[in-house]
Amino acid sequence: MKVRGSKELLEEIIGSGLCVYCGACSGGCPYLAPYKGRVVLLHNCALSQGQCYQYCPQTYTDMDELSQQIFGVPYGQDEIGVARETLLARSTNAEIREKGQDGGVVTTILSLALDEGLIDCAVTSRMSVDKTPAGFLARNQEELLKCSTTSYEASPVLEAYNRIPKQSTEKLGVVGLPCQVRALAKMKAYPPENRVNVNNIKLVVGIFCGWALLPAEFHQFLTENYDLSQVVKFDIPHHPEHTFDVYTKSGKKSIEINEVRKFINPACSYCPDMVAEFADISVGSGRHKYKGWNTVIVRTKTGAELMELAKAKAALECQPLPDENLINLKQAALRKKKRALANIVAKTGSKKNLLYLGVSPALVNKLLT
Repeated sequence: MKVRGSKELLEEIIGSGLCVYCGACSGGCPYLAPYKGRVVLLHNCALSQGQCYQYCPQTYTDMDELSQQIFGVPYGQDEIGVARETLLARSTNAEIREKGQDGGVVTTILSLALDEGLIDCAVTSRMSVDKTPAGFLARNQEELLKCSTTSYEASPVLEAYNRIPKQSTEKLGVVGLPCQVRALAKMKAYPPENRVNVNNIKLVVGIFCGWALLPAEFHQFLTENYDLSQVVKFDIPHHPEHTFDVYTKSGKKSIEINEVRKFINPACSYCPDMVAEFADISVGSGRHKYKGWNTVIVRTKTGAELMELAKAKAALECQPLPDENLINLKQAALRKKKRALANIVAKTGSKKNLLYLGVSPALVNKLLT
């Protein structure tokens, strides 16, 4: 695969409005850095080839190669990717359920992984006092609880991973959106040079995502409309509700979801993955009929062993995912794939230029019909 550098990254991705602000290009590079919701060039880079371009989830991705790397099989045609098990789950810890999103599954399994010595720290996202999200290394349940909510803004989580010293031997868990999980999969396929060993990553937890919000623009909206020092949590409940809910110390305030949609990052419309297909475990909402639960997709042996441990230790309460939920999930995931590919074709003017798919022509044709 031809490897390009920061010049092409700036031209093809950042300058073209395709950056998803994942952090994969920064943290380990002296030239690129996240700043106020955007990746900026600090100094000119003369390298003709660079891992910033190679690991970007928005550059060409050979999905077959990544699937072989993670699962040992070619990229398949299932709408939600490789799935050993699909289920509903929620934490049995009342504090985690109260402070976390939905059922608190992510915080619970990361806490368990830390307690059992499966990982030494978790690379995740934490909101600052002014509710700006950024990458953070959590080393215990108390720190995980501070990372257990979401602002729905894009967060450069992978910058925190890239800043881990090269000599570190700590076992890592990483929590990321589908774009970030895809970037990690690219790192596993082409191990980074002069950075921490990618094999230190022992667990990848993916978060379902339809879109993320532009950090600078949306944060400005929040600061103009809310006292962020009083905000404790954000939430977007599922259909039939159409609101963006802001939980403060004095109660809940809701606005129409359309007030938020105008801040969606346009780059998200080019991402074909809703369910973090290259994670060990993928986690999303249980949707309105199962409010307070998470939908969980177990994908790898590592993910399956951790979920079985969580069940055995009664850290999670689980039940089968209803057929209706699975059907709806697959339909939503397929719609996202089709929209992304249609947008890519419209932007590039050719099916040959599909940025993401190093997969069979049969699958391309299926997704575009």
